[in-house]
Amino acid sequence: MYKPCTLVLGNIALPIDASFEEAFSVARAKLKKLGLASDKHTFGIYRRSIDARKKDNIKFVYSVSVFGQFSESEIDKAKSGGFSVLKDDAIEFKPCTQSDEHICVVGSGPCGLFCALTLAENGYNVTLLERGDSIEKRNIAVERFKKERILDINSNIQFGAGGAGTFSDGKLVTRINDSMSGYVLRKFVEFGAPIDILYQAKPHIGTDILSQIVDAMFSRIIELGSRVMYNTTFLDFAEINGKITSVKTNIGDIPCTALVLAIGHSARDTYERLIEKNLQIDAKDFSVGMRIEHNTEIIDRGMYGSFAGHKSLGHAEYTLSYNTASRGVYTFCMCPGGVVVPAASEEGGVVVNGMSYHKRDGRNSNSALCCSIFKSDYGATPQKAIEFQRHIERAAFVAAGSDYSAPIITVGDLLSDECKTVPSDILPTYMDGEGVKLVSPYEYLPRVVVDSIKGGILDFDRKIKGFATSSAVLTGPETRTSAPVRILRDPVTRLCNGFTNLYPSGEGAGYAGGITSAAIDGIKTAIAIMNNR
Repeated sequence: MYKPCTLVLGNIALPIDASFEEAFSVARAKLKKLGLASDKHTFGIYRRSIDARKKDNIKFVYSVSVFGQFSESEIDKAKSGGFSVLKDDAIEFKPCTQSDEHICVVGSGPCGLFCALTLAENGYNVTLLERGDSIEKRNIAVERFKKERILDINSNIQFGAGGAGTFSDGKLVTRINDSMSGYVLRKFVEFGAPIDILYQAKPHIGTDILSQIVDAMFSRIIELGSRVMYNTTFLDFAEINGKITSVKTNIGDIPCTALVLAIGHSARDTYERLIEKNLQIDAKDFSVGMRIEHNTEIIDRGMYGSFAGHKSLGHAEYTLSYNTASRGVYTFCMCPGGVVVPAASEEGGVVVNGMSYHKRDGRNSNSALCCSIFKSDYGATPQKAIEFQRHIERAAFVAAGSDYSAPIITVGDLLSDECKTVPSDILPTYMDGEGVKLVSPYEYLPRVVVDSIKGGILDFDRKIKGFATSSAVLTGPETRTSAPVRILRDPVTRLCNGFTNLYPSGEGAGYAGGITSAAIDGIKTAIAIMNNR
């Protein structure tokens, strides 16, 4: 009995100039040796990563997929010969059967967007609420902030169509081992992402392309008969005995039969309202720090040696971690060839983030350089968690001149406990380098954070030569690495504790971290809504 099956052969190491066909040839030869060769098999690249452990012999490592008809005995033979069997990650959805269903989704970041799209594609009537503006108008607001220092608190790097993920590197890596990751990647390709994200070990899209994809997804939701409402801020909800009946917004009430809160990690006013309404919300650990910038050549050379600049490799990426005696320091959201962006969403505060375009062709590479913050550091309540972040942002705002300039310092000055060197070799990219001021990070970050980051920089320099170069630039503060709170929900039904139709979801609810994991959480929430009807 034959059945369709996809086999995967991994660990195929080839020179970086090798073609995909050379990887396919290795898999073909392996099948032939096992007596399983057939001209009806379809070959593809399942995954490709870079092995840069030996700087003088960098290779691509491939996993090749082989689709065909195989018997059980042939599958067993393939498995014994080094192949694995790719599990079917098909997802079952339950189409809507009730005409009175009206699901309200608050927040259009990856979680809310994928939740709304999944529901709409399965016949549900959805209203997607976004406090910020459309992609086009959001871009205008962001550029105005950069040039004129006029902040729109509802439409900025954090808020607006697509959420904070829109202004990012568009990285699609995830630390969760979930078969739904493949579904999310295929959805991105369906709406215009490059097909190579399906096999890259560290797939990325870039802000420029991601913006177009988000627009296309919104259009699809509308085409299916659901609504997208921009400039619509969630204020409250009405409920009877734990059942949400309507959502209160700045433009009026919206009736609903279920409410999804995909609010993102920066909707502090929403957190505060939910706390007032006595939802079960816990404070959690998070991290804060700064963005570190190097010339791309420094990182490329430190990671790729003589292969630096090779057209097949692109700019190098890194993920680093270091532990002090009491807490961790790590890099996060690394943007090769990217820029540091102004990510404030509250007046009187400075926040930074990183982004890059698809080509990643900027002069600098940057990443967050963060230190863990524990609940004991700030008082272990949701209110104090929010205030801890806000205090850092406001202190940085004042220290840098109270005009949304960002505080900077060179790595050399930081390590020598000085603050006097104006960057001249590696130039800061925040607000095109025009909105920065020399400020010691001790003026706005806790001493333990700064001291821990110093140790991290020295440790990372042992892993990537040049990381601690004195001319590298640190821009702060990075405070929005993750939500400072978690809205408690049932692990099976995904319902908020004490409610029958309220679904806290995604990064803002404390259950995801990054584009892919937030999208997966949104899809799973959509499935839970279908199953709970």
